[in-house]
Amino acid sequence: MSPDSQPLPNGQAPMTDDDLRRMMGRALRNVAILSAVVAVVLTFVMGWRSGLMFLAGAGISFTGIWEWRSLALSIFARLDNQQHVRPMGRTLVMFFLRLGVAVVILYVSLKCLHGSVYALLAGLGLAIFALSLEALRLLRG
Repeated sequence: MSPDSQPLPNGQAPMTDDDLRRMMGRALRNVAILSAVVAVVLTFVMGWRSGLMFLAGAGISFTGIWEWRSLALSIFARLDNQQHVRPMGRTLVMFFLRLGVAVVILYVSLKCLHGSVYALLAGLGLAIFALSLEALRLLRG
């Protein structure tokens, strides 16, 4: 995804690595802000267990976007033959390690917290929501 790529048929410039980094950064910021606000509201409305389950899901969403960003940037850097490339092995190990930790967090929160499963699912859905907002923002131009 080099900046000197040919323009797209609709006249827009192709997405660069910096564009991807900024887009994912905005998605991470949106997840963090929404997590804090919704967790406080859920804690007061449904109790601390549901608020904590929401935060567990939101944490998984946040780290998911973080790791996907890291993986995508590493792949694009290799495709562009950039000089300073993060080792792919480390990126893949961290990606799969995060998946394992996410499974453990899901299991522990479901087994021990006894809060609302819907709060957990809402936290997990924050990544989809934040990335969908960014996709709509790209479509609007």
